[in-house]
Parts: sequence; C-alpha cells; structure tokens
Amino acid sequence: MSAAVKYTLGRIGLFVIVVAALWPVNIDLFLKLIVALLFSAAASFFLLKGWRDEMAEEMAAAAERRRTEKERLRSALAGDDQAGDDQAGVDGDAQAGADGAPRPADGKN
Repeated sequence: MSAAVKYTLGRIGLFVIVVAALWPVNIDLFLKLIVALLFSAAASFFLLKGWRDEMAEEMAAAAERRRTEKERLRSALAGDDQAGDDQAGVDGDAQAGADGAPRPADGKN
C-alpha cells in the first residue's frame, strides 16, 4: 500500500475518531466538525509522523524520476534537432551563413 494512501486513511481515521468522541457533547454540528478537524490535524502531526515522512520520501523519489526522465527526453530531442540540422546542411536547401541565418536558395547574400 502506498504511503500516501496510508497517511490519508490515517488522517481520515483520526478525524472520524475525534468526531465520534465529540458526538455526545451538546454543541452545534458544524462546530463539532471544525473542532474535530483541528484536533485531528494536531494529533496527526504527532501520531502519523512516520507515515508522513515515508510519503514525503516517495514524493521526492517520484519527483527525481520525473526530473531525470525530463532531462533524458530533452537530450533526446536535442539530439534529434541536431540530426535534422545536419541533414539540412547536406541537402544544400537551407545552408546557413556565418551568422547562422539561412542563405537564399540562389546562393546570393
């Protein structure tokens, strides 16, 4: 099971436990839910620290994988672009001048 799923279910479980503990208290339902949200958030900060750290590590690893894959794709695309430029130079259709600008097809500057 994913650390994010465990942490999310833990947060929801803590919220439900606090709501159940507050159910017999004679206050408005909206206020009960707000108090339960605040108490469950504070409790999860301490009780779910391990799962939160595990989830953060998984997210960091996923971000690193995405960054590596993005760099790999960019380098592959850059390689394809260079190969396309080499082909254009060989064909003679779009030869570049010293400044890198393409020359007209008739060869006049």
